[in-house]
Parts: sequence; structure tokens; C-alpha cells
Amino acid sequence: MSIPELVREIITRNRSIYDCMKMDLINYTALAVKIQPEIERILGSTVNLNTIVVAIKRYADSFEIKENIKDENVLRNARLSLTDGIMDIKFSMKDFAEMDTMSILDKFSKITNNYEFFRMSDSFRFLTEDIESIRQIFENIPNNENMFSTGLAKIRISIPSNQNQSDVVSYVAEILHDNGIELVNAFFSQESIIIILNEKDASRAYEILHSDIVKIS
Repeated sequence: MSIPELVREIITRNRSIYDCMKMDLINYTALAVKIQPEIERILGSTVNLNTIVVAIKRYADSFEIKENIKDENVLRNARLSLTDGIMDIKFSMKDFAEMDTMSILDKFSKITNNYEFFRMSDSFRFLTEDIESIRQIFENIPNNENMFSTGLAKIRISIPSNQNQSDVVSYVAEILHDNGIELVNAFFSQESIIIILNEKDASRAYEILHSDIVKIS
């Protein structure tokens, strides 16, 4: 990942920093100092502080553009699907290197085809049904009890290929945040955006987003 991409990821998943930046209440240099160790850990090399400051400034500038996006039909022609009973399986780069990846994927395909696989900046993730046979695939991995996050649901947002996915994620996060619902995570694939929520919030989040699509159709 590039430094601007890492800066966006770190800020977006930290709601307090995200909100302060949006309201222009944050010192860019102080924030750069705060997140520099995490960026260097992920990249495995030293990073000039000014480079991080510039990336933060550019991300902050994008909020002014996104204010104008709110008046546009960001979710026009979007399609939604909701799946509950989802489990997020996270494992580190080291764990992944020690796995028989082909064997794991083969076992997955024999149990279910309803799963997503993502590479993150510092880990790999499976999003799949929360069933015991899936857990058993990972039973030989040390400390596997820390791999599973449960009680989740996913909403897949399929949008036209010519539409900016980052605009959609920002827009969706704002709509749900304004209604007291926070995202657990968000993932990008070539064909869609997948947002992860606590299962208790999923139905309401779906209705809010669906109503927004109907409103602008």
C-alpha cells in the first residue's frame, strides 16, 4: 500500500480522528507524529514525517469535495444485499505464510461458496458464514481462538463500474453515522463494496440505505 492509502485507512477506521479532521479541528503534524510508527511498522521502513503530513493534508482537502457529493446521487443505480450470521476470520502475514492456502480454499469450496477473501495492509481476512465446519478448518493453527469475530452481518453494495467507490464508502459511513450506526469495517472488491456491521444494526442499516436509493431513483 502507498503512504496516502495507509493514511486514509488509518484515519477512516478511527472515528474520533475522522470526525476531527472533517471539522478541521486537527493539527496535521501532530497527527502525522501519532500515526508514523504504525505506517513504518506496516511498510517495514522509515518514512519521512513531511511525506505523511502531505498525505494527511491531501486527504483533508478531499472532505471539501465530498461535501458537494452529498447533493449528488451517489447511490443511484446501486444494488444492496444483506447477509447476517457472518464471521470475520483474521490472521497475520506470518500465520498466512505457514498455512496450506490451496488446501484451505479447497475445504472452503466444499462447505460453502458464500465467502470473501481480502488482503489487508497487515493481515488477511475471510468473511464467511459462522458455522462450526468453517471453524474446524483453522483448528490446527496456534492461538486460533483470537482469529474469529462473530455477531456480524454484511451489506454488499454493487455500483456501476464508472462510479468512485471511495465516494460511496464515505457517503454510506456518513448516512449510517448520522443515524447512530457505526461500521465495523469496509472492504473493496472489483465488483462491489462490502460493509461489515454488528448484526443487531444490520436490518436498520439496510433499510436506511435502501430508502436513500428509493428517494433518489
